[in-house]
Amino acid sequence: MAAIARFLNKTLRVRSIKDASKNGLQVRSRRTGVIRKVGFAVDGCLSTFEKAKKRGVELLVVHHGISWRPQKDRDLEQARAAYLRKNNMALYAAHLPLDLHEECGNNMQLCRLLGVQDPVKFGKYHGIRIGYAGTFRKATGLDDLASALNRDLDTQCRIFPFGKKRLRSIGIISGGGGSLLKEACNAGLDCFLVGEIDLAVYNAAREYGMNLIVAGHYATETVGVKALLPLVRETFGVDIVFVEDKKEM
Repeated sequence: MAAIARFLNKTLRVRSIKDASKNGLQVRSRRTGVIRKVGFAVDGCLSTFEKAKKRGVELLVVHHGISWRPQKDRDLEQARAAYLRKNNMALYAAHLPLDLHEECGNNMQLCRLLGVQDPVKFGKYHGIRIGYAGTFRKATGLDDLASALNRDLDTQCRIFPFGKKRLRSIGIISGGGGSLLKEACNAGLDCFLVGEIDLAVYNAAREYGMNLIVAGHYATETVGVKALLPLVRETFGVDIVFVEDKKEM
């Protein structure tokens, strides 16, 4: 358990990235031997923990953990930690480090899924660029991009055609990246892909003439944890499993 946590800390550089999430090993189990099965999931919540338990997971690696600064809901944190300890399951979390990583990160994985060329860092959040922007080899359309995302992420994108019909560039920020719309506009991008938006972002995008693809907070953040699976399997020789706990948002 400790060795896997150290490996993830180093790979994702969790100690050098400022974050509201208390990244790293958030809950320790009572296990003293070698971890045999590692699960990967998006959310550290009870429904995910229950599914992980059924699949024999001993260490669960998630994007959204249970411990934050400041703590969002201490009662939920304590209840979730109690469930994990009762079932002898450890929990590791990586939030922003898994959004921005140049290989395993959610946003780089989305770039690769869409065939984005020459991606560069984009989208400053709390002083850190967590997303990527790039170009397409050939001009494409919103429907084509949404179809690829729907197929590969098992989601249903919402598209808002507020700008150009033929797209040559895109900015990508997984999850709740809608608040960085203005940066996409200032960069002169043709399209902005995010996980979710609110009404204010919708109105701003329409007035700025920015195309939006909203692919789902959950869906856009499955790709990072999935990219970690083979790394952990190859390094430690453990059984690995992705714990699906889909949310339609």
